[in-house]
Amino acid sequence: MNNRLINWLIYTVCIGLIPVFCRFIIYSFTDFDLNPVSASDLVAFGLILHISNIKEVEYANVNTEWKTIQNGISIVFIVLYSILFSLTIFSEISEQIKIQTIEKCVLGMSFVSFLLSFSVYYKSSKSVDMNYG
Repeated sequence: MNNRLINWLIYTVCIGLIPVFCRFIIYSFTDFDLNPVSASDLVAFGLILHISNIKEVEYANVNTEWKTIQNGISIVFIVLYSILFSLTIFSEISEQIKIQTIEKCVLGMSFVSFLLSFSVYYKSSKSVDMNYG
């Protein structure tokens, strides 16, 4: 693995998964009535991925149209994650909100966000390799 990939995996993916890891550790080592995975933890992961995408795209040496599309996609995902996060908060005070549906939605979005983030990393790292290699 190259250095940029390792940095992306550690500084973006692993940092983004810290809330998920923490919850799972607490779930594993305690008898608390706690879900092993939470929608809010995956929202944090998705937000970190898309904020990272915006930062990565800013310095990528690729065409402006691609940068604009990637930033637009990231902004849409950030808005969607923010809405879903608000719904998770409201689910704590209202039984009218279906938290299981939110969790499934956020899990799917997190997977898509991971793939999008990897594609942004991959394309921007290719532009760096062409400029410096």
